[in-house]
Amino acid sequence: MGDRVIGTEKEFDVIRALVADDQAVVRTGFVNLLNTQEDIEVVGEAEDGAQAVHVAAETRPDLALLDIRMPHKNGIEAAREILAGSGGATKVLMLTTFGHDEYVYDALAAGAGGFLLKDATFPELLHAVRVVATGNALLSPEITKRVIGEFVHARASRLPVHSVGELTAREAEVLTLIARGLSNAEIASELTITDHTVKTHINRLFAKLELRDRAQAVIVAYELGLVQVRGGTG
Repeated sequence: MGDRVIGTEKEFDVIRALVADDQAVVRTGFVNLLNTQEDIEVVGEAEDGAQAVHVAAETRPDLALLDIRMPHKNGIEAAREILAGSGGATKVLMLTTFGHDEYVYDALAAGAGGFLLKDATFPELLHAVRVVATGNALLSPEITKRVIGEFVHARASRLPVHSVGELTAREAEVLTLIARGLSNAEIASELTITDHTVKTHINRLFAKLELRDRAQAVIVAYELGLVQVRGGTG
């Protein structure tokens, strides 16, 4: 199964990107690869989280590619500040190593739109950058099985605590389908309702659950028990 791409907000002629990683070789590699594309321009680099926040404030990138583990300020802290400073206009794509980063769940809760393995292929890198920059959530099976499955029931949520009772039956259905990776059009078809009605339900459940994006909606759906992780975490 490939990555699930959820939701769409906007399109770009050129995606303006910031790359932050304390490993110079990794950072330079990502910068050089991204700059080979006509629709992507790297407008800033940073070697730690504090610098990433500063550079993001100066350059206002469409996308910040942040390593989770950085000195002075980690990627999660940097993501929170960048998202707050840009009013959500800058999207965040996290660099991680799934088997070792216990902070991936926290990054989702902080508002990260997707994750990229440090050993990702060039096509995977470009796909992730384009997906997350346009406001989509890139949710892979690894995230669902290793991150949500491993941490959501083992740790206190960083999101507000909610109950299914806050939602109408239809809103709960829509949230469940979001967590399963369905697009608005697919949800409309599944429930035999219009796209407009789907958007109305989504807006209402997002307001009730105080959600910022569909990545957080997926987390809450698992926390509420609306969907279950299938299989193991390996």
